[in-house]
Amino acid sequence: MGQKLKMMFAIIIVGFTGFILGVAANLVYAYVLPALTEIFPQIFTSEWVVWGLAGAFLAIACCLIYACLP
Repeated sequence: MGQKLKMMFAIIIVGFTGFILGVAANLVYAYVLPALTEIFPQIFTSEWVVWGLAGAFLAIACCLIYACLP
């Protein structure tokens, strides 16, 4: 029973972390991205650059979370 409880807890933690990352990505998209496009208009007007950076950060965060799991 203890093993199943650990697995359920890990799934809940990963789900909650994914929710927080989704909220952070939305905040970056809504507030930080417009400020960056004003500062660096030529680099950040290409959508693929921004989404590539967001994907890279999310992948790093997911790897760090996975590495911290028991």
